[in-house]
Amino acid sequence: MTFWNEIYTHFNPVAFSIFGINVHWYGIMYVLALLVALRMAKYFVKKDKIPISNSMLDNYFFWVEIGVILGARIGYILIYSDNTLWYITHPWQIFNPFYDGVFVGIRGMSYHGAVVGFLLATFAYCKKYKQNSLIFLDLCAISIPLGYFFGRIGNFLNQELFGRATDVAWAIKVGGIMRHPSQLYEAVLEGLIVFIILFFYRKFKKFNGELIALYAILYAIARFVSEFFREPDYNLGFIFLNLSMGHLLSLAMIFIGCFTHFYLKKQFKFS
Repeated sequence: MTFWNEIYTHFNPVAFSIFGINVHWYGIMYVLALLVALRMAKYFVKKDKIPISNSMLDNYFFWVEIGVILGARIGYILIYSDNTLWYITHPWQIFNPFYDGVFVGIRGMSYHGAVVGFLLATFAYCKKYKQNSLIFLDLCAISIPLGYFFGRIGNFLNQELFGRATDVAWAIKVGGIMRHPSQLYEAVLEGLIVFIILFFYRKFKKFNGELIALYAILYAIARFVSEFFREPDYNLGFIFLNLSMGHLLSLAMIFIGCFTHFYLKKQFKFS
Protein backbone atom coordinates (compact mmCIF):
# COMPACT_ATOMS: atom_id res chain seq x y z
CA MET A 1 0.00 0.00 0.00
CA THR A 2 1.53 3.31 -1.10
CA PHE A 3 1.17 6.82 0.30
CA TRP A 4 -1.11 7.67 -2.64
CA ASN A 5 -3.46 4.73 -1.98
CA GLU A 6 -3.97 5.95 1.59
CA ILE A 7 -3.75 9.69 0.91
CA TYR A 8 -7.00 10.42 2.75
CA THR A 9 -5.52 9.10 5.98
CA HIS A 10 -2.64 11.60 5.66
CA PHE A 11 -4.62 14.61 4.43
CA ASN A 12 -6.83 16.99 6.39
CA PRO A 13 -9.65 18.55 4.32
CA VAL A 14 -9.49 21.55 6.67
CA ALA A 15 -6.80 23.97 5.52
CA PHE A 16 -6.87 26.20 8.62
CA SER A 17 -9.20 27.78 11.18
CA ILE A 18 -10.09 31.41 11.83
CA PHE A 19 -11.75 32.27 15.15
CA GLY A 20 -12.93 28.69 15.50
CA ILE A 21 -14.34 28.48 11.98
CA ASN A 22 -12.77 25.82 9.77
CA VAL A 23 -11.72 26.83 6.26
CA HIS A 24 -11.75 23.79 3.99
CA TRP A 25 -9.54 23.21 0.99
CA TYR A 26 -12.77 22.78 -0.98
CA GLY A 27 -13.75 26.37 -0.27
CA ILE A 28 -10.30 27.60 -1.25
CA MET A 29 -10.45 25.66 -4.51
CA TYR A 30 -13.94 27.00 -5.22
CA VAL A 31 -12.69 30.58 -4.88
CA LEU A 32 -9.66 29.71 -7.02
CA ALA A 33 -11.98 28.24 -9.68
CA LEU A 34 -13.97 31.48 -9.78
CA LEU A 35 -10.85 33.65 -10.02
CA VAL A 36 -9.36 31.47 -12.77
CA ALA A 37 -12.60 31.63 -14.78
CA LEU A 38 -12.74 35.41 -14.44
CA ARG A 39 -9.08 35.78 -15.36
CA MET A 40 -9.52 33.60 -18.43
CA ALA A 41 -12.58 35.61 -19.47
CA LYS A 42 -10.58 38.85 -19.29
CA TYR A 43 -7.79 37.21 -21.28
CA PHE A 44 -10.16 36.14 -24.06
CA VAL A 45 -11.94 39.51 -24.13
CA LYS A 46 -8.60 41.21 -24.76
CA LYS A 47 -7.04 38.52 -26.98
CA ASP A 48 -10.07 37.97 -29.22
CA LYS A 49 -11.28 41.61 -29.10
CA ILE A 50 -14.70 40.70 -27.71
CA PRO A 51 -16.86 43.85 -27.29
CA ILE A 52 -17.25 43.62 -23.50
CA SER A 53 -15.76 46.22 -21.14
CA ASN A 54 -13.82 45.25 -18.03
CA SER A 55 -16.38 46.79 -15.66
CA MET A 56 -19.23 45.08 -17.52
CA LEU A 57 -17.46 41.72 -17.21
CA ASP A 58 -16.90 42.15 -13.46
CA ASN A 59 -20.58 43.04 -12.98
CA TYR A 60 -21.70 40.12 -15.12
CA PHE A 61 -19.60 37.62 -13.17
CA PHE A 62 -21.16 38.88 -9.94
CA TRP A 63 -24.61 38.17 -11.33
CA VAL A 64 -23.52 34.77 -12.59
CA GLU A 65 -21.94 33.76 -9.30
CA ILE A 66 -25.18 34.51 -7.45
CA GLY A 67 -27.11 32.50 -10.04
CA VAL A 68 -24.70 29.57 -9.84
CA ILE A 69 -24.82 29.38 -6.04
CA LEU A 70 -28.61 29.58 -5.92
CA GLY A 71 -29.06 27.13 -8.78
CA ALA A 72 -26.50 24.64 -7.48
CA ARG A 73 -27.96 24.53 -3.99
CA ILE A 74 -31.62 24.46 -5.01
CA GLY A 75 -30.84 21.92 -7.75
CA TYR A 76 -29.20 19.61 -5.21
CA ILE A 77 -32.18 19.87 -2.89
CA LEU A 78 -34.70 19.13 -5.65
CA ILE A 79 -32.72 16.33 -7.36
CA TYR A 80 -30.47 14.62 -4.83
CA SER A 81 -31.44 15.46 -1.26
CA ASP A 82 -33.32 13.05 1.02
CA ASN A 83 -34.94 16.05 2.72
CA THR A 84 -36.49 17.84 -0.25
CA LEU A 85 -39.91 18.34 1.34
CA TRP A 86 -38.36 19.55 4.59
CA TYR A 87 -36.31 22.17 2.78
CA ILE A 88 -39.34 23.27 0.75
CA THR A 89 -41.27 23.86 3.97
CA HIS A 90 -38.21 25.38 5.69
CA PRO A 91 -36.61 27.45 2.90
CA TRP A 92 -34.64 29.56 5.37
CA GLN A 93 -32.57 26.44 6.13
CA ILE A 94 -31.33 26.04 2.52
CA PHE A 95 -28.26 28.22 3.14
CA ASN A 96 -27.91 27.68 6.88
CA PRO A 97 -24.23 26.74 7.47
CA PHE A 98 -24.82 25.65 11.09
CA TYR A 99 -26.00 22.29 12.42
CA ASP A 100 -26.88 22.02 16.11
CA GLY A 101 -25.01 25.28 16.67
CA VAL A 102 -21.82 24.01 14.99
CA PHE A 103 -20.51 25.59 11.78
CA VAL A 104 -20.38 22.84 9.15
CA GLY A 105 -20.64 24.91 5.98
CA ILE A 106 -23.10 24.40 3.15
CA ARG A 107 -22.89 20.92 1.67
CA GLY A 108 -24.66 19.63 -1.39
CA MET A 109 -24.36 21.38 -4.74
CA SER A 110 -25.65 20.23 -8.14
CA TYR A 111 -23.74 21.04 -11.33
CA HIS A 112 -26.86 20.82 -13.48
CA GLY A 113 -28.72 23.09 -11.06
CA ALA A 114 -25.79 25.50 -11.30
CA VAL A 115 -26.17 25.50 -15.10
CA VAL A 116 -29.82 26.53 -14.83
CA GLY A 117 -28.94 29.29 -12.36
CA PHE A 118 -26.10 30.42 -14.61
CA LEU A 119 -28.36 30.66 -17.67
CA LEU A 120 -31.12 32.51 -15.83
CA ALA A 121 -28.59 34.99 -14.41
CA THR A 122 -27.08 35.53 -17.87
CA PHE A 123 -30.44 36.16 -19.54
CA ALA A 124 -31.54 38.48 -16.73
CA TYR A 125 -28.29 40.46 -16.89
CA CYS A 126 -28.33 40.79 -20.67
CA LYS A 127 -31.97 41.86 -20.69
CA LYS A 128 -31.33 44.51 -18.05
CA TYR A 129 -28.26 45.93 -19.77
CA LYS A 130 -29.44 45.23 -23.34
CA GLN A 131 -26.56 42.90 -24.27
CA ASN A 132 -26.31 39.92 -26.62
CA SER A 133 -26.54 36.94 -24.28
CA LEU A 134 -24.96 34.57 -26.83
CA ILE A 135 -21.71 36.58 -26.82
CA PHE A 136 -21.52 36.31 -23.02
CA LEU A 137 -22.39 32.61 -23.09
CA ASP A 138 -19.68 31.88 -25.67
CA LEU A 139 -17.18 33.72 -23.50
CA CYS A 140 -18.17 31.60 -20.51
CA ALA A 141 -17.87 28.43 -22.59
CA ILE A 142 -14.14 28.99 -23.05
CA SER A 143 -13.50 30.53 -19.61
CA ILE A 144 -15.30 28.20 -17.22
CA PRO A 145 -13.76 24.76 -18.01
CA LEU A 146 -10.29 25.59 -16.68
CA GLY A 147 -11.83 26.97 -13.49
CA TYR A 148 -14.01 23.87 -13.27
CA PHE A 149 -10.82 21.78 -13.21
CA PHE A 150 -9.99 23.29 -9.81
CA GLY A 151 -13.55 22.74 -8.62
CA ARG A 152 -13.21 19.00 -9.14
CA ILE A 153 -9.84 19.02 -7.39
CA GLY A 154 -11.74 20.61 -4.52
CA ASN A 155 -14.15 17.65 -4.50
CA PHE A 156 -11.17 15.31 -4.25
CA LEU A 157 -9.58 17.25 -1.39
CA ASN A 158 -12.92 17.39 0.41
CA GLN A 159 -13.20 13.59 0.20
CA GLU A 160 -16.59 13.62 -1.52
CA LEU A 161 -18.19 12.33 -4.73
CA PHE A 162 -15.79 9.39 -4.63
CA GLY A 163 -15.53 6.64 -7.22
CA ARG A 164 -16.69 3.06 -7.51
CA ALA A 165 -14.83 0.16 -5.94
CA THR A 166 -11.86 -1.04 -7.99
CA ASP A 167 -8.53 -2.85 -7.84
CA VAL A 168 -6.53 -0.53 -10.13
CA ALA A 169 -3.06 0.36 -8.84
CA TRP A 170 -3.90 4.08 -8.42
CA ALA A 171 -7.05 3.48 -6.37
CA ILE A 172 -7.50 5.32 -3.06
CA LYS A 173 -8.87 3.91 0.15
CA VAL A 174 -12.20 5.42 1.20
CA GLY A 175 -13.85 3.96 4.29
CA GLY A 176 -11.80 0.77 3.99
CA ILE A 177 -12.69 0.26 0.31
CA MET A 178 -10.35 0.89 -2.63
CA ARG A 179 -12.05 3.24 -5.08
CA HIS A 180 -11.43 5.12 -8.31
CA PRO A 181 -10.27 8.73 -7.73
CA SER A 182 -13.14 9.70 -10.03
CA GLN A 183 -12.99 13.37 -9.01
CA LEU A 184 -9.60 13.56 -10.72
CA TYR A 185 -10.95 11.82 -13.82
CA GLU A 186 -13.67 14.46 -13.95
CA ALA A 187 -11.17 17.28 -13.40
CA VAL A 188 -9.24 16.15 -16.48
CA LEU A 189 -12.15 15.14 -18.72
CA GLU A 190 -14.75 17.78 -17.83
CA GLY A 191 -12.29 20.57 -17.16
CA LEU A 192 -8.91 20.33 -18.82
CA ILE A 193 -9.78 18.43 -22.01
CA VAL A 194 -12.96 20.44 -22.68
CA PHE A 195 -10.95 23.64 -22.18
CA ILE A 196 -8.21 22.56 -24.62
CA ILE A 197 -10.71 21.60 -27.33
CA LEU A 198 -12.67 24.85 -27.08
CA PHE A 199 -9.51 26.95 -26.72
CA PHE A 200 -8.34 25.87 -30.17
CA TYR A 201 -11.79 25.65 -31.76
CA ARG A 202 -12.82 29.20 -30.81
CA LYS A 203 -10.89 30.59 -33.81
CA PHE A 204 -13.22 28.60 -36.10
CA LYS A 205 -16.42 29.84 -34.45
CA LYS A 206 -19.05 30.47 -37.15
CA PHE A 207 -21.92 32.05 -35.20
CA ASN A 208 -22.72 33.41 -31.75
CA GLY A 209 -23.83 30.65 -29.43
CA GLU A 210 -21.80 27.94 -31.12
CA LEU A 211 -19.23 27.68 -28.33
CA ILE A 212 -21.75 27.39 -25.51
CA ALA A 213 -23.62 24.69 -27.46
CA LEU A 214 -20.38 22.78 -28.03
CA TYR A 215 -19.45 23.21 -24.37
CA ALA A 216 -22.76 21.63 -23.33
CA ILE A 217 -22.16 18.68 -25.66
CA LEU A 218 -18.50 18.17 -24.72
CA TYR A 219 -19.07 18.52 -20.98
CA ALA A 220 -22.03 16.14 -21.07
CA ILE A 221 -20.03 13.51 -22.97
CA ALA A 222 -17.14 13.83 -20.51
CA ARG A 223 -19.53 13.62 -17.55
CA PHE A 224 -21.32 10.62 -19.06
CA VAL A 225 -17.99 8.75 -19.33
CA SER A 226 -16.92 9.81 -15.83
CA GLU A 227 -20.15 8.49 -14.33
CA PHE A 228 -19.04 4.93 -15.08
CA PHE A 229 -16.24 5.42 -12.53
CA ARG A 230 -18.19 7.51 -10.00
CA GLU A 231 -20.25 5.97 -7.21
CA PRO A 232 -23.96 6.73 -7.77
CA ASP A 233 -25.65 8.82 -5.10
CA TYR A 234 -26.42 6.48 -2.23
CA ASN A 235 -30.06 7.57 -1.98
CA LEU A 236 -30.72 7.25 -5.73
CA GLY A 237 -28.51 4.43 -6.97
CA PHE A 238 -28.98 3.39 -10.57
CA ILE A 239 -32.07 4.91 -12.14
CA PHE A 240 -32.51 3.08 -15.44
CA LEU A 241 -30.50 0.37 -17.28
CA ASN A 242 -27.63 0.71 -14.79
CA LEU A 243 -27.43 4.43 -15.52
CA SER A 244 -27.11 6.96 -12.71
CA MET A 245 -28.87 10.31 -12.39
CA GLY A 246 -25.66 11.90 -13.69
CA HIS A 247 -25.90 9.72 -16.81
CA LEU A 248 -29.49 10.70 -17.50
CA LEU A 249 -28.89 14.41 -16.93
CA SER A 250 -25.87 14.23 -19.23
CA LEU A 251 -27.95 12.64 -21.99
CA ALA A 252 -30.50 15.45 -21.61
CA MET A 253 -27.68 18.00 -21.78
CA ILE A 254 -26.29 16.41 -24.97
CA PHE A 255 -29.73 16.63 -26.57
CA ILE A 256 -30.17 20.28 -25.54
CA GLY A 257 -26.67 21.14 -26.75
CA CYS A 258 -27.23 19.48 -30.15
CA PHE A 259 -30.64 21.10 -30.57
CA THR A 260 -29.24 24.52 -29.66
CA HIS A 261 -26.36 24.14 -32.09
CA PHE A 262 -28.70 23.05 -34.91
CA TYR A 263 -31.19 25.86 -34.21
CA LEU A 264 -28.59 28.64 -34.00
CA LYS A 265 -26.76 27.37 -37.08
CA LYS A 266 -30.02 27.39 -39.02
CA GLN A 267 -30.80 30.91 -37.81
CA PHE A 268 -27.33 32.06 -38.87
CA LYS A 269 -27.72 30.64 -42.39
CA PHE A 270 -30.98 32.49 -42.97
CA SER A 271 -29.96 35.77 -41.32
